Amino acid sequence: MERLSKGSKRICLFIEREEYQHILVDPIAFRQFLDGQIAQHPELFPKTISQGYVLHDILPLSKKMPAIRLRRIQVVGAQETDENVFTIAPSFVLPYMAGYTEDVEKALFLRGKFGVAYWGLTYVFGQNDMYWERLELGLGRNSIVGTTVKQADKLPQDVLADEKHTRLNGEKVYIATTVGKGCVLGASVALQADEKDLTEAYQQFKTEAQNVNPDYQPATVNTDGWAATQLAWRNLFAKVVLIACFLHAFLKIRDRCKRMQAHFSDICTRVWDIYHAASPELFLSQCAALKTWAAQTLPSGPGLDAILKLCAQAPEFIKAYEYPTAHRTSNMLDRLMDHMDRLFYQARYFHGHLITAEYSVRAGALLANFLPYCPRTTVAAHYQSPANKLNGFVYHKNWLHNLLISASMGGFRQ
Repeated sequence: MERLSKGSKRICLFIEREEYQHILVDPIAFRQFLDGQIAQHPELFPKTISQGYVLHDILPLSKKMPAIRLRRIQVVGAQETDENVFTIAPSFVLPYMAGYTEDVEKALFLRGKFGVAYWGLTYVFGQNDMYWERLELGLGRNSIVGTTVKQADKLPQDVLADEKHTRLNGEKVYIATTVGKGCVLGASVALQADEKDLTEAYQQFKTEAQNVNPDYQPATVNTDGWAATQLAWRNLFAKVVLIACFLHAFLKIRDRCKRMQAHFSDICTRVWDIYHAASPELFLSQCAALKTWAAQTLPSGPGLDAILKLCAQAPEFIKAYEYPTAHRTSNMLDRLMDHMDRLFYQARYFHGHLITAEYSVRAGALLANFLPYCPRTTVAAHYQSPANKLNGFVYHKNWLHNLLISASMGGFRQ
């Protein structure tokens, strides 16, 4: 249940390299720059920044990047301790002084979008395999929710949750995934698909969401029929309304009725007509009609059983009518999970330590949120990435700069 994102004392801001070098040793100019950033983007700074701050010191030259020095500030607090000291870092420098953002941006694009192996990145971009792995895993140390959602009122009230089956050292594990507003907001490895392990895995989402808004409580969550998933969400959010996924019910019917060639088209039409019913009363009426028709028309077997099961679950499906914005199907989540599945397969799943797999899936979630849309898609004409669409703005036109700035303080409100 311990949160993985510990926060950071690194405040990341956008500034051109030439300007940064000019103002670094000029305390008046540096303070003017910071004051402008605080006024424009207070969410990137600690909550107490409004009480004031002082310029603390300039760090010594870095052995990794001797051309870059960083300045620190001390935020005014009840006690003047090192806990109130934060490092101001420009977005053109990577965390831990691992290099320049512009030198790794394209490599991380290929890694996050297409799952290019580390050795492939080494062959094309240089460095070594461990360099690229550490760079990717480092992203997973940031809060997924806090990095992606920059304003509390942007937290989704309607989310989707499911587990992606994958393998760690040859053993089956489950990625407890939470999705909302087109972004992956939670991704954590569960060793078992039972109530206890899934509760611990989904706890990461709750912890990070309530760091952004302490009173956060989703109104609805769309899940499949797995009881452990539903119990986990009830344990974490007592008031959440569980919305049964209609798509999962249809897919079971489709898979079991494929060989009923004479009736298959009619079955699909009748099922989706139920889904599009304008009212809960009409939904129940059409379910009853489908049940009667199927019992009289279809032979006994798995296909008929799947249809009867859908009709029996009608009271669960009509809950969605009370919540017009709730997700009735898992389409949004399935699209993102398909991308995860391709990346996992490219890497031949996970090998090594559990925590490495954990940071890897968390990094993958952030990359999915911040990597740019394909230019040919319609949405790309209006938004840079899913995170841009959710927040309505970007800090920088380059996706990696935008991610690093969004991950200021590790994405964790302090």
